[in-house]
Order: sequence, then C-alpha cells, then structure tokens
Amino acid sequence: MPIHRPRTGAGGPLRRTVPVALIAAAALLAGCSTTAERPSASAGTGTAAQDGGTLRYVIAGSPATAGNDPHGGLANESDALRFALLYDVLTVPGDDGRAKPRLAESWQPDSTLTRWTLRLRTGATFTDGRPVRAADVLYSLRRIERKAAENYGRLAQFDTQASTAPDDHTVVLVSRAPNALVPEALESVTFVVPEGSDDFTKPVPGSGPYLLDSMDGQTAVVKRNPGWWGERPRLDAIEIRAVADPQARAAAVAAGQADVAGSVNPAAAKSSGAGVRVVRRPAVTEYPFVMRLDRKPFDDPRVREAFKLATDRQALVDTVFLGFGRIANDLPTPYDPSYPKDLAQRPRDLDRAKKLLAEAGHADGLRVTLHTTTSYPGMDTAAALYARQLADIGVTVTVSNDPPDTYFTTVWGKADFYTGYFGGIPFTDVARVALMSASPTNETAWKRPAWDAAFTEALAVGDDATRNERLGALQKELWKDGGYVVWGLGDGLDLTSPSVRGLPTGPGFQRLFLDTVRLAAPGATG
Repeated sequence: MPIHRPRTGAGGPLRRTVPVALIAAAALLAGCSTTAERPSASAGTGTAAQDGGTLRYVIAGSPATAGNDPHGGLANESDALRFALLYDVLTVPGDDGRAKPRLAESWQPDSTLTRWTLRLRTGATFTDGRPVRAADVLYSLRRIERKAAENYGRLAQFDTQASTAPDDHTVVLVSRAPNALVPEALESVTFVVPEGSDDFTKPVPGSGPYLLDSMDGQTAVVKRNPGWWGERPRLDAIEIRAVADPQARAAAVAAGQADVAGSVNPAAAKSSGAGVRVVRRPAVTEYPFVMRLDRKPFDDPRVREAFKLATDRQALVDTVFLGFGRIANDLPTPYDPSYPKDLAQRPRDLDRAKKLLAEAGHADGLRVTLHTTTSYPGMDTAAALYARQLADIGVTVTVSNDPPDTYFTTVWGKADFYTGYFGGIPFTDVARVALMSASPTNETAWKRPAWDAAFTEALAVGDDATRNERLGALQKELWKDGGYVVWGLGDGLDLTSPSVRGLPTGPGFQRLFLDTVRLAAPGATG
C-alpha cells in the first residue's frame, strides 16, 4: 500500500537497460530545477560538512493527485516528504523497530494499556510564533480520526473524543482496546497543526524542521526553520520535485539536475556509472499480486492456492530486482519481528496447481485480467512475467497497464486482481489498514471476525515474545488462505550525487525525515 502510499516500472522488455532512456528522460527536467549552492568545506568520514546548500530531491508523485492536507490520504511520496519536513509528528521509527521520541518526549501507559499519557517537549513553536500546545496535538489527532475515509483509518484504534489535554504539555490518549504498541502506532503520520486549522487550500503553519518557501503544482521548496526545537538542520533548503517516471528521476541525478532520485529501478542503479551513488534501503519493496476473496474466481481458495503455487519466485526476483532482492513467502511483512520464522517456503508446484484448478471447475482453463502500472519501478515487468508463469497452469492473463497518475485511486483497493505495493510498514499497520474486517482499505476482502478478535487480543500482550508469537500465528492463517501472492522483497534504491551524506535508509516513513542530511563539497570522501 502506498504512503503515499503507499513506496514506475522499468517497462518494455524484461531485463532492459536504461542509459539511452535516461538521457532522453533528462530533458523532462531540463531547466526545471534550481542550481544548488554547494558548501565550501569538505566532509570526510566522521567529519561534519559545512552547513548550507539546497538539496534537490526528485521523488515519486504526480501533480494531478497532489494535496496540502497532511491528515488526508498520502497518495504521493512527494506530499508525504513535504509534510514530514513542515510538520512535527509525535514519534518516529527507531533503528531497533521501536518508536523514538519526536514531539512526544515520553509516554506512559496505565495498567490497562488503554490510557497513555504523552508528555510533549517544551519549546516547540509553530512558524507563526504560537507555541505548540497539547490542545493542538489533540485537535490534530481528532481531525485525523475524523478523516478516516481519506487516510485509510490511520488512527481508527483510538478514541480521540475520549482523549484529553489536561495541560499545555500533556495528552492522555485513549485506545479503544488494550494496546502495547501505541508509540509505534503514532509514528510518522501524526502531523500536528494549530488548533482550528481546517482550510488546507494553502499550507498552514507547522512546527517541523523546515518551513515552506514556495510551491507550485510540481515543485515545493522548503527552507530551514530557525525556530525548530530540534538540532539545527544542516541544509539551507530542500527542493522537492514530484516526478512519476523513475527513469526521469534517475536521469535528473545523472545529468546533475538533482541530488537525490528516490525509488529508481534496479536497471538504473546497475547502470548509474561514475559520479552517481546508489543508496540501498534493504528489503523494503514488495509488489504483491492482490486477489479479492469476495469475487470470482478468487472466492475459491483452491484458485488462490493454485496461483501461489504457479509462482516462480526466483525468476521474478532475478528479473525485477536484478540482484537487489530475495524471494518471499506470500506474507507482506517478512521483515517484521512477528514474522513466523518456522513457516515452510511455498514451492513452485505446477502439477498441484493444475489439479487445484481442475477441482475448482477450471480444467479447461481460466481467463483473468491483471492490472499493473509504472508507479514504482518494476511493477509492470513483474506483472508481464507472472502472466507468463500463470500460462503454465492454463491461465490466460490479460495484463492491463494502467496510468500511474490515477492507479492508486482507481485500481488499488478496487480491482479483482492487480499488482500492489508495500514499502516497509509493520505487520500491525498492514493489519489495521488492510486485513481487519472493518479496515478502510481491505484490498483482499479478508474478513474473519475470529482473526480480528485474536489480533486485538495480541496487541494487549505486554511481553514482546508472546505478542510476536500470537501475531505470527495470525500470519500463518493469512499464508494459508489469504489473497496475497508475495513473491519477493526488493531493496529500495535511491540515486544520489557524490555530495549527499546521511540519507536515511530505513523502511517505510523513516526515509522521509531529512533533518540530518547534509551536502559535502565536491571531491569530499566519507
């Protein structure tokens, strides 16, 4: 699911290379980026670069679906990046998988794990000079909950109306059921705006590390916020340009027109050449094939299993990720601490797949349409190869390559059979957004009341090992009967100019927090 979605494929023949395409695509950005001012000091290993400069970042996004409301949907990564720079959030992902303080300095649950007391740091101010108060935080949380239909029920687990702000720096947050992972649930998307803000035709004041300098349909420029409470950001400014085509993003860095190209395809990473760095975000990219359980032919579990057994996972990984990935096993979060590590790898078994299809009444074949797009690099390539693999069990697949600008609003979560996307979010987030019966984006129509109850009970367990064991058991059920064909896990790939230092490499939203990124002088090492 996107962050943005939820995190534009290579297109054309499989294993294609892209140098010629990169040169052509560079013209798309020619004359559209400002020239970054480079700091004069060098930065070696362990040595800080001199402050200053503008980071030019091209990232997945479409002006057609851009928005200013941080509490609505996040269909564009470009929007999510802008929000992460302009607005404070309560917690952020830590390297150990646990939440780290941001605007919330500390938190403490009561004995029932349903009432959490959040202590906000002092000294935080909005860019118009107003202090950030608990009332602003509570207003923002309530607004996020109220807009659940737009933001995939981002805070559906909380009763924000029952929550309170007893003083200017304390929020008592009430969860609808006992939950030991509330700090993690507040990571990265709890953007705080001033109380009463409701008109987002223009951005409202934020309290993040940067403030808005200018914005048009495609490009936003943010500059350092001198009043931010945190450690002073190293960059003067960041230019964020929404570019849907990953080849054009890669070309911009190769041509010196951008400093960072987010989410490029593996072919571009392999052919990047001298003067361009490849930054890997390990094992964060998935393009699962999504089958809806409430529509034919996928309402029959035998068909779903046959489609999983027909999958040549290694061929998909080799072709789509070009060595930047590994096979997966039909579960969307194999990197999560709760992943059941004793689960046997599902093999490719064409004979059993054909037998299952025959038992389901499809001995003479089956015709389906598989939707895909080029929103993220390799989505279309994966669909084309999977269509050929399904032909081996008598399934005729028509691949529909749909426009990237509208794919996540017209196809994702709606079509019977399509290429999805996950970008490194935890299992608990996937469950809340896509697997619970009442999930706003239950894309596979996985509706099991007993499963829902067991998930809620697992969240109430304070001991990590016991909770993970219970969550792992739920994933085994999903592996057996669910509607996801998760064939591989790829690295997220960004290209940068040699001067970029400190670019985040974590999964999910962690990559959007750029306040520690810096620029070194040309020729600097480390």
